[in-house]
Amino acid sequence: MSQFLQSLADNAAFLLACLAVFAGLILIAWAAERFFLPSHRKLSPARTVSFVAIFAALGGALMFFEIPLFFAPSFYEMDLSELPVLICTFYLGPVAGVVCEFLKVVIKLLLKGTSTAFVGDFANFAVGCAMVLPASILYHLHKSKKMALVGLAVGTLVMTVFGSAFNAYFLIPKFAELFHMPLDAIVAMGTEVNGAIHSVGTLVLFAVVPFNLLKGVVISALTLVLYKRVERLFFHQRQVQVQS
Repeated sequence: MSQFLQSLADNAAFLLACLAVFAGLILIAWAAERFFLPSHRKLSPARTVSFVAIFAALGGALMFFEIPLFFAPSFYEMDLSELPVLICTFYLGPVAGVVCEFLKVVIKLLLKGTSTAFVGDFANFAVGCAMVLPASILYHLHKSKKMALVGLAVGTLVMTVFGSAFNAYFLIPKFAELFHMPLDAIVAMGTEVNGAIHSVGTLVLFAVVPFNLLKGVVISALTLVLYKRVERLFFHQRQVQVQS
């Protein structure tokens, strides 16, 4: 009974921590819009909710398609779910981006559930926001292709640094605890694909860092190619509805 109560307390504490992080990121995004980005695009609440829901659904669907990477152990697989989130946040602003990132993970959980007691899902949200927020804020400071490129580059760098530290100090130890595995066993999975991996630090250096860099570069390139096409489509639809 005491073990059950302890587990319940731990889960409740983790849930509260996740909600606190979400609230903190929303506050940062709101402050950025309020004080630094007063000219960002503002739509009606109904249209904003509709667009966020569409992009979140696309992101949630893309989470089902994971790409294994030859340089990383099997538990690191890349998906492209940040692509619709970035398009959403470039179109509607940082707050919409954070909400879209959160809803993307919720949709995935509703459809597929979790195999990591929500730890991996929380990591996907937090690391995704580490790219989405800085990219969105910089882009909305001065909307241009050059600033979009700068924002995406900075977002990729922030995601790589934060994601690497997050893996080293929280995610990898938490997975070891969750699956009752010694850290050495997780490191050994990395050693199987790269003999240079022999510790948590080298696992992060040779697997997590290139993983986040590759993901950031691929998603950034796709965003640059697709964003203006998607924006023109939505803007055109909006104009037609207003004129009619």
